[in-house]
Amino acid sequence: MVSFAVLFGALSLFQLGAALTYNTFDGDGFPACYNVSKVYRPSTVNEIQSIVKDAASKGLPVRASGNGHMWYDTMCSDDPNTVIIKTDAVNQISDLVLQNGVGSVVVEAGATFPQVAEWLHARGASLSYTLVNWNITIAGAIAMGAHRSSLREDSQVSSAALALDIINGNGDIVHLERDQTNDTWLAATTSLGLLGVIARAKIAVVADFKVYSNQTILDEEDVLNADLYEQISPYVTANYWWWPGQKKFHLRTYGVVPIDTWGNAFQSTFSVTDVEGNLALSLLNSGQNASLPNFATEAVFYGLWSAPNFHDKITNLPLLFWPVYGYAYDVLIGGLYPGQKPEWDYNLHGKTLELAVPITQANALLKRVRELFDQSAKDGMAVTSTYRSGINIKFGKPFDSFLGQTTERVGNRTADWSKGAMMFDFPSFVPTTGDHHRYNEAWYATLAKTLIDEFPVRPHWTKNTRDIFRQSVKNLDQDSLNRFAKVREQFDPKKTFRSIVGEIIGVV
Repeated sequence: MVSFAVLFGALSLFQLGAALTYNTFDGDGFPACYNVSKVYRPSTVNEIQSIVKDAASKGLPVRASGNGHMWYDTMCSDDPNTVIIKTDAVNQISDLVLQNGVGSVVVEAGATFPQVAEWLHARGASLSYTLVNWNITIAGAIAMGAHRSSLREDSQVSSAALALDIINGNGDIVHLERDQTNDTWLAATTSLGLLGVIARAKIAVVADFKVYSNQTILDEEDVLNADLYEQISPYVTANYWWWPGQKKFHLRTYGVVPIDTWGNAFQSTFSVTDVEGNLALSLLNSGQNASLPNFATEAVFYGLWSAPNFHDKITNLPLLFWPVYGYAYDVLIGGLYPGQKPEWDYNLHGKTLELAVPITQANALLKRVRELFDQSAKDGMAVTSTYRSGINIKFGKPFDSFLGQTTERVGNRTADWSKGAMMFDFPSFVPTTGDHHRYNEAWYATLAKTLIDEFPVRPHWTKNTRDIFRQSVKNLDQDSLNRFAKVREQFDPKKTFRSIVGEIIGVV
């Protein structure tokens, strides 16, 4: 039976027995799951086990969720009996070991990156380059194959996992130790939550360190025609921001500096004031039915993005010149500035398309996207970047897991993934007026279909629509899917843990 404490936690969130919509981080109107039956908020691993056992005995589907870092309605199956386990209150951090600059720490299911980073910083340690976002849990990032941007460092979050405790479909804890030759480990390190709930993760850590961040502006042709591997690989992490209306790129690069380097830079790519949020909403909405306002808005954001989006963590004063210096987590990820709120609090919501392509085909993909931009202009319906930070282009060093984006595993569409992958991430603003369609909405579907049909791209697991997953199945390695499904059957023979993504790719 589910304990009274767990039931009370659920009641504190939602009324039981009613049809519920579980939302993405964007809130109302942006469902991750439709018509779920209950949302539990346990406070211990034992309570999570109790919920899973109860649900499995009744044949109810279960999904674990940290902070709802989803963009679309793909997190659950469409079964209205689905039970959500919200893990954010199960967030203990313990067992730090740090010797000669390296070590490990154990985190529970709901511990977020900022919680762990701040806890480690106070003890002289750091998560290194397995950092993702200030609102994502580490366990959730492991499950979805999340990554930083690097061709030099092991930047996929799963690459830092040394051991995992997974609550399987029977409610039992299965302990796994890192073993890259073992199918169970290769399935668990990008499991999509389909093996069970990651109750604990033992994560590799290093001694705390500082980094710099620098940014240069490049003409579009100097990126599209460059050797991207050579341009990016010298840096421990780097990414491009593409402004297609300006035909410019921002290249942001990072590297290690001595720990005693002056500087306390703190980044936030989401944090905005009331004035900024309301102004951005007006500017972006003005382009719903016309092309020109979108280009004008992009020019404004391009100018703002050219300066550092960093404050000093101690004084909260803005930093005005590149490069900036600070502790790794503060510079690479950061969070919210004091007195500011995340952009989605101002109805600055987005749709996105994120696809991984071998870096050997990255130039060809970017040039194809430019051709599609040019074609839209010829057709009299020109589109450009309609989000406040342009198109984000990231990179990933190869990491072997059955469902990882950067694995060297290939299927029928062979390609060389051995040098790593480029992640093409194209967020775009969702208007808050009218039918909520973007300007030239059909173009975005054309973009996705073209890239999926012409390149061996793999989808990001939380940032694509159901249609994108259906189209992308042909680019996935069937052997990897089959081997993942066999591991899943061992963990969850009753198919308690289900999702739309798992159903589409055929592993449920």
